[in-house]
Amino acid sequence: MEFTREIYWNVGHGAWTLIPMYLLAIGAFYILVKAFIGRVAVYKQGLPLQRTDRPGERAGRMLGNILLQKKVTRVQWPGLLHGFFFWGFGLLFLGTVLIVIQADFTDLLFGIKFLKGTFYKLFSIILDAAGLICLVMLGGLMARRYFFPPKGLESKKDDAIMHGLLFAILLTGFVIEGARMAVTELGTPLAVWSPVGLLFAKTMSGLGDQTLLGLHKVSWWLHLLLVMAFFILIPYTKFRHIFTTSANYFFEDLGPRGKLVNLDLEDEEAETFGATGVKEMSWKDIFDADACTLCMRCQDRCPAYNTDKPLSPMTLVNQIGEAAFTNPDANLIDIISKDVIWSCTTCRACEEICPASIEHVSKIVELRRSMVLMEGEFPGEEVMTAMEATEVNGNPLGMGYAGRGEWAEELGIKTLAEDSDVDLLYFVGCYGSFDKRNIAVAKSFVKLCQAAGVKLGILGKEEKCCGEPMRKMGNEYLYQSLAVENIELIKSYGVSRIVTSCPHCFNTLEKDYRDLGMNAELVTYTVFLEELIKTGRLKINAENLSCTYHDSCYLGRHNGIYEAPRALIAAAGGNLIEMEKNRQEGFCCSAGGGRIMAEEKIGERMNIKRVKMAVETGADMLLSNCPFCLTMFEDGVRGADVEKQLKPRDIAEVLAERI
Repeated sequence: MEFTREIYWNVGHGAWTLIPMYLLAIGAFYILVKAFIGRVAVYKQGLPLQRTDRPGERAGRMLGNILLQKKVTRVQWPGLLHGFFFWGFGLLFLGTVLIVIQADFTDLLFGIKFLKGTFYKLFSIILDAAGLICLVMLGGLMARRYFFPPKGLESKKDDAIMHGLLFAILLTGFVIEGARMAVTELGTPLAVWSPVGLLFAKTMSGLGDQTLLGLHKVSWWLHLLLVMAFFILIPYTKFRHIFTTSANYFFEDLGPRGKLVNLDLEDEEAETFGATGVKEMSWKDIFDADACTLCMRCQDRCPAYNTDKPLSPMTLVNQIGEAAFTNPDANLIDIISKDVIWSCTTCRACEEICPASIEHVSKIVELRRSMVLMEGEFPGEEVMTAMEATEVNGNPLGMGYAGRGEWAEELGIKTLAEDSDVDLLYFVGCYGSFDKRNIAVAKSFVKLCQAAGVKLGILGKEEKCCGEPMRKMGNEYLYQSLAVENIELIKSYGVSRIVTSCPHCFNTLEKDYRDLGMNAELVTYTVFLEELIKTGRLKINAENLSCTYHDSCYLGRHNGIYEAPRALIAAAGGNLIEMEKNRQEGFCCSAGGGRIMAEEKIGERMNIKRVKMAVETGADMLLSNCPFCLTMFEDGVRGADVEKQLKPRDIAEVLAERI
């Protein structure tokens, strides 16, 4: 016998089948497209944003994320369920396309059949397996949602309807196959190539041919109607993410990672700065809400949410979307609430894990910009004081600018004003210049460089705060003022390479300053020291050390630097015991997003929660490479009353002791 089957068996291949089938398909497609066109009109309420440059790269990333489900499967349990369902459904869709191509085109017009022989056997068994995988995976997803839901997962009627439709589509597909096989294939060699269909066929074989013929025809048309209903409902339910999330992979920010849009503060036509309503957001900010799958991954990892702050990144994104579609003139700050907006530490944990390429942080900063630049509002008096101190003395600590370089005098480090013939400029930052605890870190770094024969120079009293905390708090004006002064100063000395020991300074100078004319090369001190050790210029005596390590958000998630600090710890002889939340999953110290200037007044203190995670490792020392983190951990060990159990230190200090 020939290994093939009759397409449109029992339902017929004439006009009475094809005309209503294609009319239904065209009608469903028309409704789907029209609904999305209506949604596009809502996206266009937002401001322009260029997200179609480098189309080849964008298309490649999009296809990679869609076909491989790379972002979805990062959370293994639900991610793999979704991934295997997607791959199975994709195969079923491809199989349906092949059937239509043969039956309604190649065979009908040219008499060419390709679904036969060995190819058909493979086609049959692959589609059977794909259908079974889809049923099992869908069952797992439904069990998770409706019987064992994780905390906070909300299920709507839309979800139940669409899940029910999918289940019915898959089930009727097997009923159709089983009824056909019970009449035509039972007892033949072909049957074994459709094992799931064979199981259905054997179950139904006692019904009799006439009953099976009727069941097959009814199921065939029901299956078609269910598929059409599913497609029609996609734009009106969360399942629109099938298209919007896929598109969002194309529209995602190509970098630099986490870089903010630079405001043109000289624009005389601008009536507002920042965003108060959806029309002051970008179209991408509105589109993100439609791409959101409500999976809660961002919320689950948000350090603010996990310390009882009112911020849920997922909720914030969807509040923006809801306002765009229902009340575009609404005040977003009132809808979202100020406490939510100020709670963010801009750590990017939400964006790192998001399977839909949603950009949460930039939305929050735009709202903050409006509050600060248009209303002069800050989260507390202490932040206002820090801003004023920065305006006067160039740092938020309120220290006189003239003493900025005093810490370096005993080490023989000169300012560029005194000697500009140096290997590289050390941009110290405010905490390394004025905070006693972090001055020790700066001195340790200088000693390491001197041991390696590297000649450093500093700017001393000429250096100003890089402006990062001010910018993340929304004070774009103060940030740009500081940045322009620093850039002009650096250029005046002809600096070609800069090293920083503060990830916030590094991130700002490396990314944000580029918009304002910075052209010098930037390197963070962990990467620089690793280079010195690898090349043999810096010799370190390894000594046993029990420690755990905290990934700074601005070194890790913002810049992808995870291994250099660990290499330094290994060089020092460290026995590194990783905390449960490390690398991309690292938990914020609480100081990012300008929060270093603000009191943490709501919920549990993040730094204490992080310190407790470190204590759980049993390590003696908590290592970091960020002055903000070190400051928070010094406070955190006191707050958690674990000063005798855990000592916070910077990696540079440990290395300097082992020169």
